[in-house]
Amino acid sequence: MQSSMSRRSLEQMAAQRDRSGSLWLVQAFSGLLLVIILATHMIAHHFIVEGGLRDFQQVLDYVANPIVFVIEVLFIIFGVVHALLGVRAIVTDLRPSAGTLRTVNWVLTVVGALAILYGLWLAISLQRLAG
Repeated sequence: MQSSMSRRSLEQMAAQRDRSGSLWLVQAFSGLLLVIILATHMIAHHFIVEGGLRDFQQVLDYVANPIVFVIEVLFIIFGVVHALLGVRAIVTDLRPSAGTLRTVNWVLTVVGALAILYGLWLAISLQRLAG
């Protein structure tokens, strides 16, 4: 009986490790994309613009471009995903119980979804203003 319980625990630990490894890859990939998008964002907003910074109307004109809009939306999504996977990694380093980790995963998923929805709403609102 004890060996079956140990085997089940080992299988659960292996499954959790596989999931954590996959999430680590997502975080690493999102970090790489963030570096690329952030560099593009900084160049477009600060180095190309006369005076070093766009005013509000220039920002509206800028996000009216569909390609720029998509890049900015990806910036929001990758930033939120990367940040919340980082928070999850910190929490898992503390070795919480399985129930606590499920709660943390649920809370981070809800916070991430709300943050992305809010960012999308702002981006769409700016694009409509540019209109």
